[in-house]
Amino acid sequence: MKTYDVSAMKSALDMLLKTAVLLIFIVPFLWMISTSLQTFEETMRFPPTLFPAWPQWSNFADAMKSGPFLTYGKNSVIITVSIIMIQMLVMIPASYAFAKYKYAGKNVQFGLVLLAFMIPGQITFIPVYLMMADWGLGKTLLPQIIPFMTNAFGIFLLRQYFMQITEEIIEAARLDNASEFKIVWSIMLPMSKSALATIALFSFVSHWNDYFWPLIMTDSASVRPLTIGISMLRMTEGISNWSIIMAGNVVLVVPILIVYLFCSKQIVKAFVYSGIK
Repeated sequence: MKTYDVSAMKSALDMLLKTAVLLIFIVPFLWMISTSLQTFEETMRFPPTLFPAWPQWSNFADAMKSGPFLTYGKNSVIITVSIIMIQMLVMIPASYAFAKYKYAGKNVQFGLVLLAFMIPGQITFIPVYLMMADWGLGKTLLPQIIPFMTNAFGIFLLRQYFMQITEEIIEAARLDNASEFKIVWSIMLPMSKSALATIALFSFVSHWNDYFWPLIMTDSASVRPLTIGISMLRMTEGISNWSIIMAGNVVLVVPILIVYLFCSKQIVKAFVYSGIK
């Protein structure tokens, strides 16, 4: 009678599952890069062409010339960086108060933060849109920044991180006449770099890739971000030139990859030290 090594079978299944998940994520990315380097004729062939006969690097230049992409890129940078900076200014003192202060109603307030974290953004789209329209901000970048000035997940994660820092360190700083601002700036933030990098990365990816909200809030090229600009490549062609469209998408993805490469190690540290599983 044959015997089977259960652990070996589990390892094989685990490897098979990981490989399948990897392919699900990486194949579309490789397909995007391949298509961005093909000619228009190659993108129309059936069966599809996996590799271009000769890489068409000019597709990237053509994508940039098809619209005011410098304006789109500038808008994306301004919107994303502004959101991250404002979120940090709101999130750091709030997280510190939730983690280290004792006052009446703290648990209720933190419960409201968790509630905001769990409410889908789609529920608030219409009232926020009407509010932005009433304020007459449609021709500016502000409607793409104001609704995202707070980050409930960031407050939760940073609070968990701050709670791991012992009270003895903070009390020692207070005995040395350190102000609360100095404690946060000189002790809490340097010891929480991993959490801050993780929150900044998640926020960057979310708002750099945001499509739906800018789509409904913008009506002129002067305030559109890259995501909307790239989607308009499809509208400006009589027949969709997928090589140009994919070249634009590669340009959109590159900043995310660069930021992720710098922050990937910090993500693991943040979730390990914060106690989130």
